[in-house]
Amino acid sequence: MRFRLLLCILIVGLSFTSCIPTKKLTYLQVSETPADSIISIQRLQKPYRIQVNDLLSIRVKALDQELVGMFNPISEQNANATGEERMYYDGFTVDLHGNIRVPTLGYISVLGYTVEEVRVLIEKELLDRYFKDQANIFVTVKLAGIRYTTLGEIGSGGQVIYKEQVSIMEAVANAGGITEFGDMTDVKIIRQYPGGGEKVHSIDLTNINATKSPYYYIQPNDLILVNPLPQKALGFGTTGMTSFTTIFSILGILTSTILLITR
Repeated sequence: MRFRLLLCILIVGLSFTSCIPTKKLTYLQVSETPADSIISIQRLQKPYRIQVNDLLSIRVKALDQELVGMFNPISEQNANATGEERMYYDGFTVDLHGNIRVPTLGYISVLGYTVEEVRVLIEKELLDRYFKDQANIFVTVKLAGIRYTTLGEIGSGGQVIYKEQVSIMEAVANAGGITEFGDMTDVKIIRQYPGGGEKVHSIDLTNINATKSPYYYIQPNDLILVNPLPQKALGFGTTGMTSFTTIFSILGILTSTILLITR
C-alpha cells in the first residue's frame, strides 16, 4: 500500500515539473490586449560606435571614376567573390589601435566614431589633401554587415546580416531559432563596448515589451546566449505526452527492479 502511494506521489510530482508551459515557448506575448490593437515598437536607438575588428565598406564616387579608382579596389582574387568574401578583401578592418588604413590618406583613427562621422572625416580629408571641391566626390561609409555569434539552445555559430539595423528576433530567426528547451525568458546579450569592455544584458523574448528594450536591436560583435530550461537537464519532454512516456518508462524500470529485489 505504501509503495502504491509513493508511486502516485512520484507521478503527480514529475508531471508538474516536466512539461514546459506554453508561455515559455511563445515569442512576444501580449497580455489582455484586444486582437485588433496596434502595438508600437520602439525603433529609436543610439548610433553605433565603431570598435576594434569592425569591417567597414568605404566607397568614393566622382564624375571621373578613373580618378577615384584607387579607393575602390577590385583585386584579381576578388573579381568573382561576392558578399562577405568580397568585403574580406576590399573592406577596411579597424586594427587594435582603432585605425583604418586608407589609400593616400594613411592611417585614420575611427574608434568610437559613428559611420556618419567617419564619412564626413574621410570626405573632408580627401577634399583637403587630394581632390578639389570641383571634383564632386561622393563618399559612402557602411558597416560591412552586422556580425554576431549565437551560443547555447539556438543555432550556434557565427552569423552575418547585411542590414543597417537588425532586431534580435531577426537575429534569432537567421540563426535557426531557439530550440524547444531554450529559456526564452532570459536571453543573454554579451555586448562589447569601445575601450574593450563587455557587459551582459538580458531580454525576455516571451514578452511584447521586449520590443521597447534598448537591446531589442543587436550590434556588431554581439554574442547571443540562450541557456537551457531545467527540463532538459531532467531529460523530460516539452509536452505532456512525451513527459508521461518518459515517466512511465522510468517507473517501469523501477518497478521491475523492486520486484526482482523483493523476490
